[in-house]
Amino acid sequence: MKSQETLLLSRGDVAALLGLDECIDAVEQAFKAHAEGRSLPPGVLGVHAKDGGFHLKAAGLELSRPYFAAKVNGNFFRNRERFDMPNIQGLIVLCDAENGAPLAVLDSIEITILRTGAATGVAAKYLARDDATVSTICGCGNQGRVSLRALTQVRRMTQVYAFDTDSEQSARYASELSNELRLAVTAVRDLPEAVGKSDICITCTPSRQPLLHQTQIVPGTFIAAVGADNETKQEVDPHLLAASKVVVDSLEQCAVIGDLKLALQRGLMTQADVHAELGEVIAGRKPGRESPEEVIVFDSTGTALQDVAAAAIVYEKAVKSGRGLWLNFAD
Repeated sequence: MKSQETLLLSRGDVAALLGLDECIDAVEQAFKAHAEGRSLPPGVLGVHAKDGGFHLKAAGLELSRPYFAAKVNGNFFRNRERFDMPNIQGLIVLCDAENGAPLAVLDSIEITILRTGAATGVAAKYLARDDATVSTICGCGNQGRVSLRALTQVRRMTQVYAFDTDSEQSARYASELSNELRLAVTAVRDLPEAVGKSDICITCTPSRQPLLHQTQIVPGTFIAAVGADNETKQEVDPHLLAASKVVVDSLEQCAVIGDLKLALQRGLMTQADVHAELGEVIAGRKPGRESPEEVIVFDSTGTALQDVAAAAIVYEKAVKSGRGLWLNFAD
C-alpha cells in the first residue's frame, strides 16, 4: 500500500483477481468468524427510489489485518430494458479497520454476484443432503449462473432444471450451462413440477410474490432463497418457512428484509423459531441437517461480511500484482 493512497479497481480488475472457489472459502470463513465473535456486526440501510432503490451494507472482519467494507448498490430492475445498463451496480469502499484509512474503492457488481453465489454454495455444503443430485434454478440471470457453478463445487449434480419467466432466457441458460458444466440442464416452464423432482431449489429473482409453496416441496429438499434482499421482495411462501427448518445468513437482517419478514409479520414464526445463522452451523455451534427428510430453507439476504471477505482478497492480490490505479483523495 502506498501511504495515504487508495487503490481504484474496476469490474474487470475484480473479475481477473477473484475466483469463485476462493470466494466460497472466504465466505465460509467470514460466516464462521462472525459466529465466533471475530467481526464488526453487519449493518444494512435501504432507501427507496422510483423504479428501484439503494442499499448500503457494512461490516468488518479480522483477516490478515482488520478490514472494514461499506457497499452502496443501486437496484433498478428495469435498467436493461430502459437504459441497456446493469440492473445492479455500485461501489465498495474497503478500509483499514484499525485506523480508518480508505484502502480501496472497487466496483461492486462482480463481488456481489460471486459472494452471493458463494454463500449459496456454502449453505448447500452444510444443509443439503449428501446424496442430492437434482436441482432447480429459478431465475436464469447472472446470479442463477453463479449459483449453479457454486452448487456444483459442493454437490454432484446430474440433472438441473432451469426456470425463468422469460423462456428465452432459460433456454439460453440451459444451453450455455450444459456445455460449460457438462451436465444435463433443461429449460422448463412448469416450476412446481420441476421443484417436486428436485433435491435442491435455488431462487434468485426480484419477485414480489411467493414462487415456492409448501405443497410443491418434497421431504429432504434444501431451498436457498436468494432474491429477497429488501422488504418488498418475496420468493418463499411464509407457510413453507414456518413448516421448515430455517437457517439465515443474518437473523437481524432477515427479520426486516428477507423472506422471513412476512412469516414474522403474520405471526407464523418468531425469531426464536429460526434454527440458526449459517455461521453457527459452520462453527459447530448448531447442527445442520439432522435427517434426510428435513426440509431446510436458507434465507440469504446478503451480508457485508461476504463483501469484506471478497474485497480483501481482491485488494491483496491487486497490491501484489500491481493492478489498479492509485489515487490520493487527500490531495
